[in-house]
Parts: sequence; structure tokens; C-alpha cells
Amino acid sequence: MEISTLYSLFLKYPSVCTDSRKAQAGSIFFALCGESFNGNLYAQTALDAGCAYAVVDDETLAENKGMILVPNVLTCLQELAQYHRRMLNIPVLAITGSNGKTTTKELVREVVAKKFEVVATVGNLNNHIGVPLTLLSAKASTEFLVVEMGANHPNDIAELCAIAEPNFGIVTNVGKAHLEGFGSLEGVMRAKGKLFEWLFDHDGLAFVNLDNELILSMLMHQKTSGYGVSDSADCSGVLLDSADGYLAAHVIVRAPNAPSAELLDIQTALVGGYNFENLLAACAVGSFFDVPPRAIKEAVEAYRPSNNRSQIEVTAKNRVIKDAYNANPSSMRLAIENFAKSSFANKVLILGEMREVGDFKAREHSEIMDLIASYEWYAVFLVGESYGQGSDRFVCFENTPALVGYLQTKPLEACTVLVKGSRGVKLELCYPEL
Repeated sequence: MEISTLYSLFLKYPSVCTDSRKAQAGSIFFALCGESFNGNLYAQTALDAGCAYAVVDDETLAENKGMILVPNVLTCLQELAQYHRRMLNIPVLAITGSNGKTTTKELVREVVAKKFEVVATVGNLNNHIGVPLTLLSAKASTEFLVVEMGANHPNDIAELCAIAEPNFGIVTNVGKAHLEGFGSLEGVMRAKGKLFEWLFDHDGLAFVNLDNELILSMLMHQKTSGYGVSDSADCSGVLLDSADGYLAAHVIVRAPNAPSAELLDIQTALVGGYNFENLLAACAVGSFFDVPPRAIKEAVEAYRPSNNRSQIEVTAKNRVIKDAYNANPSSMRLAIENFAKSSFANKVLILGEMREVGDFKAREHSEIMDLIASYEWYAVFLVGESYGQGSDRFVCFENTPALVGYLQTKPLEACTVLVKGSRGVKLELCYPEL
């Protein structure tokens, strides 16, 4: 079936699903296949649940009522998403980076929503399946798309750009994320830089952190709008000291068509000075698209982080900083340094090992332990076999259940606890003990 023909069906049934358990009446089911699953096996189940059509690539299903046979379901999903994006003809802002891309995406969505009807990536569904689903969730009334793009391999961003065709972009930063797939920091830079290449080749505009030398070195002379601490930036700011740990800043926004700049005093619910650049990025996007300055301030101040990303929770016993959704060497270092500089009393570290660092595992965990040792802490607990060589310096646990058992016998009280690690370590299991 031609994509244009399938698109006509999509306009009639503009809801897409890839999980037969979540099938809704009048939607189109895409029978995706992977190493451990075969969506074709559930196509009939989806139709029985009310789906209008099921897109399959199993030839034995071709004659079944409601089945649409294509050469490859994933490719078809991506092509349909690209076709839909072209029909929308609206601003599409792509956001990638080693750290902070989800927080930046959330802040940008809140800011831009003050003026436009916005669709943004849900959670961190930012891969070769999530990006098409984000595009296809946009309605005819959608005025702005914010698409988060993740990458584990060198060509991922280039492939996602070919689907989403962004005309605006942000690379939040580059650091030691997914070293197992990229091989080196230079590999990370080349992969993330594919967004800048796309924007350069298609006359797009990049929002750029003028304080980040690595980011500046990746530019290809495309159009830019700068943010940072410099007064010459289109959006500049000053990070303020905050006794309660929450990010506060003075931000100066300069909208393209505004007669003058405006100073905003912003108090956020975000933890950590490392979120300062994410805040500035969101303010820069809002200002560029003429979101009123007061509306920008309202949007970022109202935003509340969730899902273990830069959250603070005050429990009956402690203050807990929940930042355990993900971790790589760069984000881990930033979180530790920021926490060390804070004025909290009785600071405790609970750190899970970092995944996807490949052959660099021993070196990167050793460097993190050296960093920890350079500061003073009330207590340090490390979780995961990668920290095993640090057992003579810190209290180490093979897994989170072992840590939970320890905390049940030796509870923490009146402490501020930073909890950070890769999602697979499941550090959230220790929260009830804190």
C-alpha cells in the first residue's frame, strides 16, 4: 500500500497503537517486531479489540479482513510519521544531548504551550519508535512539535532527523553517555552533531549554549540563537545561590520583535545548578517564538519534575533528592559536585552503578570514586558490582535489596540524601527506608 493511501486511512482513524493490550476502538495497530516479540501474532487481537486496521508484515495474514500488508512495519510507521510531519508544516524542535534533554524538553513544552497548541515527546520515548509515535500524535490543530531524540549508536540522530525533519534544534550538551555504543567522547560528539548537520543542510536554526565550547565546536555556520551567561546572548542569565537547593536565576530575555530586553526573577522547583542551562534553553525558545516574558516565568516556575528526575521529597526522617532515572559519567559527576557544594547538613550519597559504559566501566567508576573521596560526606553507599574495588573506602552493596536490608537495620535520620544511578539498578526500592 502506498503511504499516501495509508495516510488517507490515518486521517480517518488518527490514532496509532503498537500494543494490542492498549488497543482503542478506531485506531490503527502497527504490528512491530523485535528480537523477543512479534507483533504480527497480536494483530487479530488488536482488531478484535476494536482497531480499524492492523498493519502487518507477515504474508500469511495478507488475506485477513482489516490487515494491511507492508514489507516492513517499522519502516512503514516511520514513513507515515514523516508524511504526516510534512502535511502539518509547523515548527518542529528537536532536542538531543548527553544530559538534560528530557528536562529541557519538559520545560520547553511548558513555555511554548503558553502561546501554541503543543505536542511533545511523552516521557523519554525518544527512539526510532517513540519519535514516529510522537509525530503521529499531532492533530491538525497542533501548532508546535517538540521532539526528544535519544541515541545509542552513531547514526541514530541522523535517522531520527530524516523522520522528524526538524527546522529547529538544541543539543543540550555532550558528555560520556552510552560510551558502549559510541566508543569515545568524540564519537558522542559526532553522533549528536548530526542534528546540527541536518539543520545546516535544511536552513534550520539551532539554539546554542554559548558557554559550552564543545557545542560551539560542533556548529556548521548554521543560523543560531544563543543562550548563556554572556550579555551578548539572546537569552542570558545569572545563577543565584539557593539555600533550599532549588534552582533560582535572573534571566534576561530578548524577543526578536520586542523593543527591549526584560529581566525575569525565576524560582524553580528543579534541583541542581546543572539545570541552569536547561532553564535558559527553554527561556530562549520561548523568547524566540514571542511567548510573553511573564508567561515564560509562569511556565518554568509552575513546572514540577517527576519520574525520579531532580525531585526533592521531604520525608518523616530525611530530605531525599531523587535523581535515579538515569546516570552516565558526565551527569553523575555534575550531580555529585553540585550536591557537595550545597549547604545541606549531613549529606549522604547513595549511588548506583552506571550502565552502558562498556570497556570504560572500571575506569569511569574509579574516577567517580576518586571524586567522591575529594569531598566530605556524612555517609556514602555505592550499589553495583562496578564499585566493588571501592569497598575499602566506602560501604558497597552488590544490589539495591542488599542496601535496603542495611538501611532497615541502620536507618538514616536528619540527613539530606542524593540518590542517583542508572535505571536498571532500581534505586527507587530504597526510598521507603529514607
